[in-house]
Amino acid sequence: MKLSARNVLTGTVTAVDVGQVTSHVKIDIGGSIVTAAITNEAVADLGLKVGDRASAIIKASDVIVGL
Repeated sequence: MKLSARNVLTGTVTAVDVGQVTSHVKIDIGGSIVTAAITNEAVADLGLKVGDRASAIIKASDVIVGL
């Protein structure tokens, strides 16, 4: 699969917290955790579970940096 997004962070799924409509998927990226909110249907389609290798693919037109 080719992607236009350039920010692909690969790691290990540490949690899948299923809600009524959306799930929060936590991915450990070398000691930092990225949390994605995706539909429960997407979790089921991907078969996501703790311990899986997964990638957080981030595409944004704006990035805000603060100190």
